Amino acid sequence: MPDANPSRRWTVIASGLLISVMALVVIYTSRGAFFSPITLVVVAAIGLVAVLLQLRFRRDVAQKVQLTLWLNAVGVLVALVALFADLLRLSWLIFQATALIAVGCFSVSSVIILEALRRHRIASQ
Repeated sequence: MPDANPSRRWTVIASGLLISVMALVVIYTSRGAFFSPITLVVVAAIGLVAVLLQLRFRRDVAQKVQLTLWLNAVGVLVALVALFADLLRLSWLIFQATALIAVGCFSVSSVIILEALRRHRIASQ
């Protein structure tokens, strides 16, 4: 149908791309690697990208949501520390802690954004 909402079309395309990325991570990662904190950080980052894209396509909500930029920045910084833990000669415990902090930052940011999307949907009904 030519009247299809173009915003919806781009949402579906972005969803398909994110599912493809997630599939590539799962297909090309060995079973033992899923016990690695780095894999957990990558999967959490892909989830955050999905939430941020949802916010990007919903511009009416994006103006009302105060995006937690500092939380995402901390998450990316800590994820980079976890990624380069070997080069930085960090202990295993610090490596796991940094990965957990990165996932926590991504998760909290996603929850804040999803809550704002839910509130907007309820208010618009």
